[in-house]
Amino acid sequence: MSASSVKNKLPVKWGFLDKEEGEKMTTLRTTVVVLLGASVLAASVQGASVPGASVLGRPLLYGPSTALQKTVEEFQCEVESSSKEVSILYQLFREGDRSKTLGFYSALSGEMANFPLFITASYEGYMVCVASVQNNTVIQPTVSERHHLRVVDPVNGAEVVVQSGSVEFYEGKPLSLRCNITKGNHVSYQWLVDGKPLPLSPLHNQTQELFIDSMVPQDSGEYTCVATNQLNFTKIYSSRSTAKVIKVKELVSEPDLLFLVLKERDGTYFALVTCQSLKGTPPITFSLYSRSEFISTETVDERFARFSIPVVLDLHMGFLQCQAENGDRVVYGQWTAMHVVGGAVTMHYDTDVGENFSIVGLRFYCSVERGTFPQYRWFLNGTVLEGRGDFYWVENQPEQSILLLSVGRSSAGTYHCDVSNSFDGTTVISSEERYIDKEVLNHLPTMVVAVVFGCFLFLVTLVTTCCFIGLLYRKRQCLVEKSTLDLKLGLEMHNIMVSDEDEGFLGHPCIMVAEDDNEVDEEEYMEDEGMVRAARIIDSDQEEVESTDEWLQLQQELKKTLEDEIPEKSF
Repeated sequence: MSASSVKNKLPVKWGFLDKEEGEKMTTLRTTVVVLLGASVLAASVQGASVPGASVLGRPLLYGPSTALQKTVEEFQCEVESSSKEVSILYQLFREGDRSKTLGFYSALSGEMANFPLFITASYEGYMVCVASVQNNTVIQPTVSERHHLRVVDPVNGAEVVVQSGSVEFYEGKPLSLRCNITKGNHVSYQWLVDGKPLPLSPLHNQTQELFIDSMVPQDSGEYTCVATNQLNFTKIYSSRSTAKVIKVKELVSEPDLLFLVLKERDGTYFALVTCQSLKGTPPITFSLYSRSEFISTETVDERFARFSIPVVLDLHMGFLQCQAENGDRVVYGQWTAMHVVGGAVTMHYDTDVGENFSIVGLRFYCSVERGTFPQYRWFLNGTVLEGRGDFYWVENQPEQSILLLSVGRSSAGTYHCDVSNSFDGTTVISSEERYIDKEVLNHLPTMVVAVVFGCFLFLVTLVTTCCFIGLLYRKRQCLVEKSTLDLKLGLEMHNIMVSDEDEGFLGHPCIMVAEDDNEVDEEEYMEDEGMVRAARIIDSDQEEVESTDEWLQLQQELKKTLEDEIPEKSF
């Protein structure tokens, strides 16, 4: 049987074949290739060792790069040039696997070989076309460039599977979800929460699996995955799973303790104690403790629970504490003292000063020595302050009551506050009274005036004393300087007289006049000359004499000079 006869008997395209018929046809073609091509392949191997054997031109393989699974796609192969017209056998293989032929075609040189293939997932990958001359062992077979085929199987059957366990859990635990599909390849995944895309975040690892390390209550919602693949960017296939509801339960917060004392008809009292948490997913178990013992416990579907305990007036009922528990978390509240109002009531105030340093506002503070929930009331001139005008504002707090007051004519008067139990208004404790008036507030107290005047008088006395001491010190310095100058002048005059006597003794001319008038003039002249010389010396030495020590030194020098001169004159 020749290759041309096989070609005429086998259909070129398989568009009309179903899967079973296509597989039978593939088997038939494979058998024919083995029968007809065995000699050709053997001859090609033998021809490879034959010197001078020619080589067939390299074939070109055409076909789609992407194909939908379970469809028929056509691939083509041809040798563009040939030295002469020959019958060429084209075979289609997967790269690296020559044991199974995907298709074959026999044609004359210059004709196109067609390979209609029924696409399955196994066809994905690279394929090659091998061309060889039939019944010719001299011409070598050639292989085309590889061609890649991407087989797309439409995605279907998306489903969310919780891998981390239960769909309800407490905050702080991880969540692991997986999007499973029944069929499909080359799939991309997207996760939705309550119908909205889950934002990309380092805390959210989104692929086929979604993993969140630590869940918070805000992460609760309906989780859905969308699986998508596409064919040549023209046709998109997607499958959306049903929603999986994930509930993240909130851990309970530290409970607060509140209580209200109520009076029974028989005159007895009891406390309605409330344990309350601001956060936490019910059910929550609340327990009440005292310092000495456990009192009661209760599990509720709310964030608070109430307990009733008896109360005795004028008796300290001790300290109470609440405990709250849900999940694996147990938290405790603060210890709270439970006692009724009692003790002294104190009231004091602060002032607000205006631009001219006058008092324009007051803040009264009223507090009681003990009591858990006291009730405060303010009074002006013995009547309740409520409704008396807009010159005040009251803010009641558990520890105290604050009265904000604008100082003026309408607010003048006597103020005090009363404190009583919120559950029983029969026991009332009053504070001391305080008279408020604008002129009185802005009038300086006598004590303040006395202190200011005393400080001023002390300052004046201090300054006066300092001035008097300074004058005395200055006068003493002047006396010392004057004594020093007189002593210096006397010493210099003495030296001048001694010098004049020496000059007369040595035979220097001396003016001697017998007449009284001339003698007086000569003496005055000598005295004037001595005074001039002394004045010059005093002027030159006046800057050097600055202390009492110099004056004492001058006294010692004068004394020594006089002692030395007395013997000389006696001689």
